[in-house]
Amino acid sequence: MKRGLVLSGGGARGIAHIGVLKALDEMNITFDCISGTSAGSIVGALYADGHKPDQIFELIKNLSIFKSVRPAFAWTGLFSLDGLKEVLLREIPGNSFSDLKIPLTVAATDIRKGKIQYFTEGDLARIIMASCCIPAIFNPVSLDNNLYVDGGLLDNLPVKPIRKECDFIVGSHCNHISPDFDTSNIKLVVERSLLITIHANTEVSRGLCDVFIEPPRMDRFSSLSLGKAKEIFDFGYRFTKENFLPHHFQKNEAA
Repeated sequence: MKRGLVLSGGGARGIAHIGVLKALDEMNITFDCISGTSAGSIVGALYADGHKPDQIFELIKNLSIFKSVRPAFAWTGLFSLDGLKEVLLREIPGNSFSDLKIPLTVAATDIRKGKIQYFTEGDLARIIMASCCIPAIFNPVSLDNNLYVDGGLLDNLPVKPIRKECDFIVGSHCNHISPDFDTSNIKLVVERSLLITIHANTEVSRGLCDVFIEPPRMDRFSSLSLGKAKEIFDFGYRFTKENFLPHHFQKNEAA
């Protein structure tokens, strides 16, 4: 049975994916391919390269958002993601999809064409930068004369590119929207609006998953809440351990 893993975007909330992976590792659940958007592409690439969940967490925990970005001084964005590129090149020196131990697909949005693009080859670090590029905040990433931004705009849970090649898909989604909400905070209003927009493009994708892992109340964490990395990691880990068993990830149980 060929089993695929799909990891959503979500900024710092994507740290929950690492906790989910730790729980799955403890159940001896393995994957034959991985697909990810934005934060999910970072975690997915490191995992596909052979990094263990605890190693990935230590790396992300110590990665300040202010260390991973650079001033862009461009009208297209306030910052660039060159710092993230440095981290990826250090951790995955081969910088190639073909060097990964598990095949990886990364989603990014072609801003000129207004279409989603799924990458399975090319400059790995630069493609991940493109997938993480929040419009107006980060400078768009140029690839093959095209400009790319965050894949979450059009496909925040990229199941489609690997569905046909897999017998079983596990989706990890870190953007659950709870009914509790403080409307007096404009920052939270803006972030929640973005969450709702992203959530809309995951509805079809979640239905394509055989197992869908979505820790509740993740919207209490900001996409920049790296200071709560341990809490987010632990929450993803506990939720998976408490709600899933090895038999949930077998084909005969999904039928």
